[in-house]
Amino acid sequence: MTDVSTGVLHTLFHSDQGGHEQVVLCQDRRSGLKAVIAIHSTALGPALGGTRFYPYANEEEAVADALNLARGMSYKNAMAGLDHGGGKAVIIGDPDRDKTEELLLAYGRFVASLGGRYVTACDVGTYVADMDVVARECRWTTGRSPENGGAGDSSVLTAYGVYQGMRASAQHLWGDPSLRGRTVGIAGVGKVGHHLVEHLLAEGARVVVTDVRPEAVGRISDRHPQVKVAADTDALIRVEGLDIYAPCALGGALSDESVPVLTAQVVCGAANNQLAHPGVEKDLADRGILYAPDYVVNAGGVIQVADELHGFDFDRCKAKAAKIFDTTLAIFARAKEDGIPPAAAADRIAEQRMHEAKTADGR
Repeated sequence: MTDVSTGVLHTLFHSDQGGHEQVVLCQDRRSGLKAVIAIHSTALGPALGGTRFYPYANEEEAVADALNLARGMSYKNAMAGLDHGGGKAVIIGDPDRDKTEELLLAYGRFVASLGGRYVTACDVGTYVADMDVVARECRWTTGRSPENGGAGDSSVLTAYGVYQGMRASAQHLWGDPSLRGRTVGIAGVGKVGHHLVEHLLAEGARVVVTDVRPEAVGRISDRHPQVKVAADTDALIRVEGLDIYAPCALGGALSDESVPVLTAQVVCGAANNQLAHPGVEKDLADRGILYAPDYVVNAGGVIQVADELHGFDFDRCKAKAAKIFDTTLAIFARAKEDGIPPAAAADRIAEQRMHEAKTADGR
């Protein structure tokens, strides 16, 4: 018998990182769909989270990612003040090669079969046009195009929220929310990162970028020649005089290898699950690096897609996303009061809201 004591089943049923309500494995051989839908919590309402389309090395890695991402969405939605629990889906495959209309429709049928317990949206590897296709089979779909009754690209408000988190970090650390003259390094200038560049330059910050895709960097360089380019993330985190580091690509950016060499005084970025493992937040604190919890500052996008379910209003969403500034400051204050890292403080606040919701429902 295979030993799963350290695998995903152990994580699901026994680990502090588990506690998920439901995990659904989806397969449609005709279209080639292989997907995992993970619902972490519905304490605050239907689980809400995006669909990631990614070429995982194996199925176990895909399930583990879905579990981690779904749990993160519970905390993100709680801290954003939304009446939604946390869920996430991953589709196994190369989106450039494997994504088809037939596959997306099959995926939509699986989401619909959950009867509204999970509401899906875009994530890495999926886009507004994809959600339009999924929505043809599933009414519990958000992040659609304006032409199809949706709010469109949620990366705009995701970047705006991260920008507000940076301003709050500056206020806490340096006593002034202004980022003028600060040097910010952005790893990943794709859907969210390139909007973040615009906010920072508009305020007078100095920006250094890197991305594994040369075309993404080229788009920034062509539009803003003053933006500096680092060869890779390893070079970026070592840039002398870096004030803020913004991981805006995949997770795990803050690790045993990266934290000791990080020159920035603040970490505030859009990527999900930036901490490679529990304990990294303490390593950051021990080095005097202020960490703005990822799921707090990158909540602008989920604020937008949640609003779409009730009739989208951009100004209303932007006003909610602006409150990420106050939420981030409140987390820093709680962390100082309790003598714990900001990531732990954010978890406590989110867990308290979820617990109070369960108690109110008699669960």
